[in-house]
Amino acid sequence: MGQITTSRTIAAPPERVFAAIADIESFVEINPNITKVEFHSEQRSGVGTRFRETRLMRAKEASSVLEVTEYVPHEHVRILSDEGGAVWDTVMSIAPHGEGGSELTMRMEDRPHTLGARLVVPMIRGMIAKAVAEDMDRVKVWCGAEEGA
Repeated sequence: MGQITTSRTIAAPPERVFAAIADIESFVEINPNITKVEFHSEQRSGVGTRFRETRLMRAKEASSVLEVTEYVPHEHVRILSDEGGAVWDTVMSIAPHGEGGSELTMRMEDRPHTLGARLVVPMIRGMIAKAVAEDMDRVKVWCGAEEGA
């Protein structure tokens, strides 16, 4: 099992940051590396939302089916995926920071459950960490741009 944790201080209130990360359709607008989202549930927000996300990773498309398993408005959202022989458990938490700002923390745990994944996941963890950091930077820029709008 491995873990990636990264945080960003964002000059926007928790409500705005939460909307950016928890609304799947907004997150697609924020992140140009996501090329397609297909919903596998009737709902498009909150616990039970299932969707397939296709994104560019190293100039190749990769798809994952994700499910929102926890959703506490303005506080955190948890998304699980079981892809490539590993469970990917991601929690994005928001806390107030300073006057009107937020601290966004993303913690992603990988739990490989096949031999292949036990071998491959440690080798790709750095690439995943870089993609997570880029996602966080995009959220920070988008929320800051929205702040001034």
